[in-house]
Amino acid sequence: MSPQEKFNTLSDIMPQPSGSKGIYKSCMAVDKIVYTSGHVPFDTEGNRIKGKLGSNMSTDEAKAVARNVGICILQSLIKEYGSLDKIKRVVKILGMVNAVPEYAEHPIVINGCSELFREIWGEDLGVGARSAVGMGSLPDHVPVEIEAIFELK
Repeated sequence: MSPQEKFNTLSDIMPQPSGSKGIYKSCMAVDKIVYTSGHVPFDTEGNRIKGKLGSNMSTDEAKAVARNVGICILQSLIKEYGSLDKIKRVVKILGMVNAVPEYAEHPIVINGCSELFREIWGEDLGVGARSAVGMGSLPDHVPVEIEAIFELK
């Protein structure tokens, strides 16, 4: 199956991203490299999902939220390029986790997004370089924000 066909078969409940307070493009290509802006999680009604790791959200809950953010990124790519089949590979993911200072499971949280991209493009093309870092806060109190870099075909 192609990446777009794999996306179309996801059983996830699809988030409905709503407007932003910032001035930016959700994704932009320079030559064959696509940079995505930071994406945050949304529920099916367009509301941002909120939480802070180590305070009112568990690692497992946040991992599911990171997958949600990954879906939002994929939706932006589809909107911009018409199909995920135009994306050759994942180059890099930067995952930011809104957490208390003592929290230490940031990589596990961001695995939610990494595992999704691996499902879509496979082990070789779907797994790229990655950083997972903690933040004292994120916009609108979301638990996870992720940006990614992809290579176009």
